[in-house]
Amino acid sequence: MKEPHNYAKVGYSMIVVSASLAAIGLLALAISSDVLFSDHMQRESTAHFNECKANDFKTEGCEKYWDRINNEISGIYVDLDN
Repeated sequence: MKEPHNYAKVGYSMIVVSASLAAIGLLALAISSDVLFSDHMQRESTAHFNECKANDFKTEGCEKYWDRINNEISGIYVDLDN
């Protein structure tokens, strides 16, 4: 019976899988002190958007939100040039 030569390919893929799992584990350890990390990020972003909305997107730092909602696809397009 001929000996298979696919051991190297399987070995390399297992190294890649284990490296990716190790990276996920390290990331989990890095943010483990704040279990609501993504929740805090979302709340800060929402608060900033609501502040921009209250100021009609005219304050500094609100341009990215205005460009995102002021387009023809959104249906809220306002032509500021005319």
